[in-house]
Amino acid sequence: MEQRIIENVRKRLKEIEEEHSVKILYSNESGSRAWGYESDDSDYDIRFIYVHNVKWYLNIFPKRDVIEYPIINEFDYSGWDLRKTLFLLNKSNPVIFEWLKSPIIYYKDEYFYNIMKQLAIEYFSPISSVYHYLSMAKGNFRQYLQVDDVKVKKYFYALRPILACMWIEKHNESPPMKFEELLIQITDKELLDKIINLLERKKIGMEFGIEPKIEIINEFIERKIKHFENIANKFDSRKKPEQELLEEGFIKILERITQN
Repeated sequence: MEQRIIENVRKRLKEIEEEHSVKILYSNESGSRAWGYESDDSDYDIRFIYVHNVKWYLNIFPKRDVIEYPIINEFDYSGWDLRKTLFLLNKSNPVIFEWLKSPIIYYKDEYFYNIMKQLAIEYFSPISSVYHYLSMAKGNFRQYLQVDDVKVKKYFYALRPILACMWIEKHNESPPMKFEELLIQITDKELLDKIINLLERKKIGMEFGIEPKIEIINEFIERKIKHFENIANKFDSRKKPEQELLEEGFIKILERITQN
């Protein structure tokens, strides 16, 4: 990614901090640019985790815990408050794990990141993540790929979550974000060549139109969906750590921010 873009994003993050009186702890790319199959006109999906001062959290009624902006000139900014982030981590929300593994990081507070990285290991749930990705794959497969002529770029919407399920099955950990890292799991040369061809076309900016469906890819996705439907409930449903672990991390981060 161009240094100019990174600098502009960091400048905007500073403006967001001032606008909302918050401290941004972490910011990353979360969309097709992080997945590794963006086109030149793809949006920049910039996500961030932020924290308020301690007093903000001492209240009876809940306050708004997200910051969102409309997309302007392909730049999409959206962030979650620290407490919301930890609440979703407690639910093993796969989005959190993806953010923390993004290959494109705009800003990272090392103290915060080290705490989150350890908490992510503790709170990762293979069964929750597999159900999440399986639901994505099934929805996109049924909506976009079960016709004779398909919008070819939609294949990525089903392939990536299926490959994520495969990664969890093999490694018992949250999958990487980059599509090419997930793709190494495919050993069928004909299938791999078809997917790589699509990937290369997407990355050089070729606009996909409506084309005849690619049978070998359809068959692979359908076979894997059935496989994970059959075994999803057998994945490790490890016991969730005690709530105090999250609260301890929350307090440590707040204390650090207050000291600074």
